[in-house]
Amino acid sequence: MLSTRVMEYCEDQGWWHEDVPADYEEALRKLGIARESDFAQFYLHAEDGPTFYSRNQELYQICWFMVNTVYMEDITVAQLTLGLPDAYIPLDSFEGEGGFFYNRVTGEVILVELGESIERFLRGESTPQWSNFNVFLEWYFKLNEEPTQ
Repeated sequence: MLSTRVMEYCEDQGWWHEDVPADYEEALRKLGIARESDFAQFYLHAEDGPTFYSRNQELYQICWFMVNTVYMEDITVAQLTLGLPDAYIPLDSFEGEGGFFYNRVTGEVILVELGESIERFLRGESTPQWSNFNVFLEWYFKLNEEPTQ
């Protein structure tokens, strides 16, 4: 479930929309993502163009990318190139030799970088940094940090 904190943040930014485009629902269905998931709730209702920007990194609006680009091909290329299991889909363009990936089965999010980071992950020696997509969003949008004095 998407937290009130994330939804209110999106509303404050002018990103939250109650109307859900049918092609966005279809995009998530093609990805095998449950409509009730926090991932689906976010991507069906939050949009600020094709990407979101925080922490000096862009995050795809996955539904927009599914409808307007060759995102399904990008998934295949990322999985084949990096050796990631089929459950993982890219959340960004993997610029700077690192990127975020969402696990469609567990809901976890990982950040992997080329080299030791991805090798440790593929050997099972490291685990995803975020236990679910909502926790990741709160980190990404800096919603779970104490304000500085």
